[in-house]
Amino acid sequence: MSPIPIIIEEANPKWAYFFQELKEIIKHELNGIIIDIEHVGSTSIPNLAAKPIIDLDIVIESREMIPEISKKLRNLGYTHNGDQGIPGREAYKRDSEEVPYTPVRKQWLYHHLYVVDKNSKELKRHLYFRDYLRSHPEAREDYAKLKRKLAKEFRNRIDDYVDGKSKFIERILLTGKLQ
Repeated sequence: MSPIPIIIEEANPKWAYFFQELKEIIKHELNGIIIDIEHVGSTSIPNLAAKPIIDLDIVIESREMIPEISKKLRNLGYTHNGDQGIPGREAYKRDSEEVPYTPVRKQWLYHHLYVVDKNSKELKRHLYFRDYLRSHPEAREDYAKLKRKLAKEFRNRIDDYVDGKSKFIERILLTGKLQ
């Protein structure tokens, strides 16, 4: 099986709608046991070109809640996939393109789902980077240019693409002392 090519699309206002729809379904299933669900990643930043993948951070009070959260997310078709090497962030994968399962089945836009406690470093990093790019148009455009260049150079090599963005991201995080 060949790797999925990295494709950067122009900003799409529908990404916010897709996030909101996912948020409502997940929040309903988690019924009051979470703090919030944050839209993070490039699709959460208006006017930023991005891979059309929605990133969601489910914010919880403490890591002790992960077993209960995992059980409820399983009802929607998500499987706990560990921290994937990033402490403080638990990843969940979808069982199919119809996840989250709803009474009316449909295919959902590709998305990444994470659970983070309210004090996690990863949550702080995600929110700071998102908010920084939302309020700094020049940095947002520089990031878009970098992503387009990397996608062209590393079209089928996601690890190299991600590594290529790291210095830019770390530089922004340093402005908030969040490296």
